[in-house]
Amino acid sequence: MAIKRLAGAARGRSRAVAHDGRVYTVATAPDSSQDLAGQTAQTLAELDKNLADAGTDKTQILSATVYVVDIAKKDEMDAVWCEWIGAAENWPQRACVCTGLAGNTLVEITIVAALPS
Repeated sequence: MAIKRLAGAARGRSRAVAHDGRVYTVATAPDSSQDLAGQTAQTLAELDKNLADAGTDKTQILSATVYVVDIAKKDEMDAVWCEWIGAAENWPQRACVCTGLAGNTLVEITIVAALPS
């Protein structure tokens, strides 16, 4: 099976990889001057683009991992996430982890999604 890699701006990394019926993608906000809610909205918009470019969308997400720098502000991220993800039939398995991120990045999200058959 062929591996499809979608080039990203960061050296040494793809923004999405499709293989064996799945898409693996990651994103951060292009404008890290915003607060957590603003960065989350931007990150989700980037993920929408990555998923579309790979041939799928957020209704096909199987798993997501959200990395935040301040777990005390998780509710801010959750509010944006819940509005974006939509109805319960689209809810993936999701984890949220507190960690350090580069620069002023407050959130990074990785996703595994199915490719529609």
